[in-house]
Amino acid sequence: MLKQRVSTSVVIFFLVFFAIWFGDPWLSILVAIAAVAGAFEFYRTALTPNKEIPFICLGLIWTLALVLRPHYQDTGALPLVITLILVISLVWLLYRPGRQEAFHNWAWTIAGAFYIGWMLGYWIDLNALVYGKEIVFLAVLTTFINDIGAFCTGKIRGKHALAPYLSPGKTWEGAIGGLLSALVGAVVVFAVINSFTPLPFTYSQVLLLGCLVSIFAQTGDLVESLLKRNTNIKDSGKLLPGHGGALDRLDSIIFVGPAIYYYVIWMLL
Repeated sequence: MLKQRVSTSVVIFFLVFFAIWFGDPWLSILVAIAAVAGAFEFYRTALTPNKEIPFICLGLIWTLALVLRPHYQDTGALPLVITLILVISLVWLLYRPGRQEAFHNWAWTIAGAFYIGWMLGYWIDLNALVYGKEIVFLAVLTTFINDIGAFCTGKIRGKHALAPYLSPGKTWEGAIGGLLSALVGAVVVFAVINSFTPLPFTYSQVLLLGCLVSIFAQTGDLVESLLKRNTNIKDSGKLLPGHGGALDRLDSIIFVGPAIYYYVIWMLL
């Protein structure tokens, strides 16, 4: 299991690295693929036991429309897209059999599109900013370091449960280890990036960024744990050997993207 986990992590790392390095359209394509894969797993989980294909198909289309919104929101089309999503889907809902159950599935479908598509779209927004590539590298690598630090510290030193109802395996020791790893990792990654491309940020600002990454990465992890707990599953899927599904790996970065985007535009630029 550990060997599979490491091998999969290496492949993911290089895919993400090259997508960020070469920028758009490759970064947008990778984010879109990841969002659709995560949304599919979300719907297969949330819509159980029915797993209604029409809702899944609609949800995937909505997710794709929302994750790619940075490419068309400046045209003023975004409000129209959201309105069409809501109006067309609700009208279509009137003609579905079993309307009470259909509305329940519709609500989950809307929730999944915004939870995954809208939130992951912030990474494309972040990449479009001044020093966007460098900031995305810094945020993504810090998130990876946080996850590794939390996992290793929790396995070695974990004794006190962080949220026993949501995820019995997560501990306060792991959370603190992740935070410390993120702080150190952010500084190291920033120093490396800064040696190639001087960035107008101070180390105190980078430390705060590392703190935000750790807090929101671990919050995203707990949110997905809540979803899995409510649907009585262990992993969201089996797409990634040693890790589970795509959503099991996206959970950390789903909240990090918007948090770092607003931190950068409000505090750094």
